[in-house]
Amino acid sequence: MKQCGTLAEVRRQIDELDRRIVALLAERGGYVEQAARIKRQRAEIVDRARIEEVVAKARAAAVEAGLDPAIAERVYRPMIDAYIAFETKAYDRLHAGAAD
Repeated sequence: MKQCGTLAEVRRQIDELDRRIVALLAERGGYVEQAARIKRQRAEIVDRARIEEVVAKARAAAVEAGLDPAIAERVYRPMIDAYIAFETKAYDRLHAGAAD
């Protein structure tokens, strides 16, 4: 992390991080779309055990990075919900006409 001397520098650094985060979110979305293509049934989209596994991994990674794990969880749970909605739409589009 770069030491900043002004609020403008802090904001530039945050803007750069946000750009990188959005690029990573887009990449994650590409994998979610692949999952939608691979899954055979719509009911497979919501996997509670996998959700808890992802959140636990995010919390552990947060601890390693020096981030309060509660922040990671508070970011990850709504993010997962958003990707579930995205995957549901992708699944419906990719499997249109197929028997479920």
